[in-house]
Amino acid sequence: MIRLYSVLLIFVFTGLASAQEINWISMESALAKQKKVQKKIMIDMYTVWCGPCRMLDKNTFSNKKLAAYVNANYYAVKFNAEGNAVVNFKDQELSNPNYDPAKAKRRNSQHQLAQYFGIRSYPTILFLGANSEFLAPIPGYKTPAQLELFLRLFGEDLYKTLSSQEAFNDYKKSFVPTFTP
Repeated sequence: MIRLYSVLLIFVFTGLASAQEINWISMESALAKQKKVQKKIMIDMYTVWCGPCRMLDKNTFSNKKLAAYVNANYYAVKFNAEGNAVVNFKDQELSNPNYDPAKAKRRNSQHQLAQYFGIRSYPTILFLGANSEFLAPIPGYKTPAQLELFLRLFGEDLYKTLSSQEAFNDYKKSFVPTFTP
């Protein structure tokens, strides 16, 4: 009987832990889901060789509060900006025609989706609106608290009320993060 309770406890705690991870889906899946239930899209544009990209996974995306917020408010996409996936976006088929499989673990050519959004550095987190319209790129590594500012800005449509850089600066100064460890 004690073993049964131990197994049940392990199952429950494992289930709770996995429930706090970001539900990453493909770009194609996010676009399809968005047609049924409008939700914004957050894209983690990364590369396999990028150290700050791995830090973002380890230190930021693993934050339970951040993961819960992302899952509730966004379709989350993890996209290899130098990979060979084919994506249909805005009636265009985007791929990586110069992809070299021999370079799969190091620098490769840039995917057309990354080019479409003008991505120049990694990681870059992209925010798309509920109709897949481009809202903003957020380049560089961000802590959970730093990323929370942008997740809430776009997730709660606060960006619509900010009419100037000064208004954004005021928002940023007054912002109190809650996604702390």
